[in-house]
Amino acid sequence: MQDSARHVLTGIVFFLLTVVVAILGYVWFGWTPLEAIYMVVITIFGVGYGEVKPLETPFQKIFTILVIIAGTTSAVYSVGGFVQMVTEGEINRAFSNQRKQLTISNLQSHVIICGFDRMGQVLADQLNAAREPFVVVEHLPERLEVAETSGYLNYPGDSTHEATLEEVGIHKAKALVAVLPDDKTNVFITLTARDLNPKIKILARGELPPTERKLRLAGADHIVLPDTISAIQISNLITRPTGMDFLNNTYERSYLNEFLANVEVQMEELQIKDQSPFVGKTLMELQVRSKGAFMVIALRRVGDRLIFRPSASQMLNAEDSLIVIGHQDKLPQFADHYQLKRYHLNQPRTSISWTANTETSAWPGAQDSGSLLS
Repeated sequence: MQDSARHVLTGIVFFLLTVVVAILGYVWFGWTPLEAIYMVVITIFGVGYGEVKPLETPFQKIFTILVIIAGTTSAVYSVGGFVQMVTEGEINRAFSNQRKQLTISNLQSHVIICGFDRMGQVLADQLNAAREPFVVVEHLPERLEVAETSGYLNYPGDSTHEATLEEVGIHKAKALVAVLPDDKTNVFITLTARDLNPKIKILARGELPPTERKLRLAGADHIVLPDTISAIQISNLITRPTGMDFLNNTYERSYLNEFLANVEVQMEELQIKDQSPFVGKTLMELQVRSKGAFMVIALRRVGDRLIFRPSASQMLNAEDSLIVIGHQDKLPQFADHYQLKRYHLNQPRTSISWTANTETSAWPGAQDSGSLLS
């Protein structure tokens, strides 16, 4: 490709140089600039019109012959380089796709990763580090580009289509992982994969707990609920004897939040202000309004007294704080709509300095909030 581009550039430069020299030559013969330009054009491109003025001397005729040869040669050289550049690109792409397809067809006992968002990327990194053969199936060009840049074997297509799964060797694969952020799509992929290969191990991602049963019925061997797993892990860290040390350890919280970001969740502290509609309400009422946006793992009373795993009937007071884990997009919307002050758990507040967030956005359930909180 670089040689072809260099050929094109060289040809263009030589062609322009020929045109300039030819024009100057005809002007030197005593022709006007317009006559010289016209003569150069009809000479190089071989239009066949007669000369503007008769070529009287042998030198003028030899000069015109050289203009024809130099101009035609440089033009053909430039066009040839351009054609070569285009052809090489197409051929290289064709060979690249053919090599990729051949590599995929030769895979044995490999893993098929359906979806290449953040979770899929982390999974691919882990499999690559473990030297496990795998192929990524994704239909979004920007995510395919990420996979290509990372050097991962990938196939552009829709994982819900039987033809796509057959192309990536589902009959020879040992496992399929459906990690798309949409539960319905993961259920459909699981059904399709189980029908094509009854013996394959299927692992699926679920966003909501009720999806687990549907994925089991669809044929999934293992279901991963990122929110639930992360909440349990955080809860275990908090409820251990060193739980308070964890909440006051900036490094551990930062490391944990970095880990949670890989599965598109985050841990934050939500403080209930005086004007919040949840003052005097139970924790159950708040959780109902959250519509699954987060899970409460601890309640901090005024004076930094922590209540781990608070009961649903726990009454909420002004200035109370909830330590929660939830979706990165839904959690800020809920907090802003119900006037809950957010603190990222990556810097301390009081004994540890915590960072408040003041983003604004609308909560989807705002239209019916009055019925519950009245």
